[in-house]
Amino acid sequence: MNVAFLVEKLGLKVRCGGDRLDREVSGGYAGDLLSNVMAGSKSGDVWVTCQAHQNIVAVSVLKEHSGIILTQGREPDKETIQRASQEGIPLLVTELSGFEIAGRIYGLLHP
Repeated sequence: MNVAFLVEKLGLKVRCGGDRLDREVSGGYAGDLLSNVMAGSKSGDVWVTCQAHQNIVAVSVLKEHSGIILTQGREPDKETIQRASQEGIPLLVTELSGFEIAGRIYGLLHP
């Protein structure tokens, strides 16, 4: 499965990285504490978080995530969008809670 599939199936809004939606998604990680994400997530994960500041991009690059999904309708600021664009990280937004979007992603990964 790739990021484009998630965007289509989950109705995600693309804020940047539309040219990188072909990235493969091998798993997911839901969390808001950056140190936990650095310790527990894996390359190829799509990261689900309510955090919307620039530091999420740095963590995502470090861990080689396939993309970041911001929950609860949180919108990234201009600087976060610019940083994610520079780093080639798809930045996506959903109105759903972290719990709900993570469950839906799990269901798509494990039908």
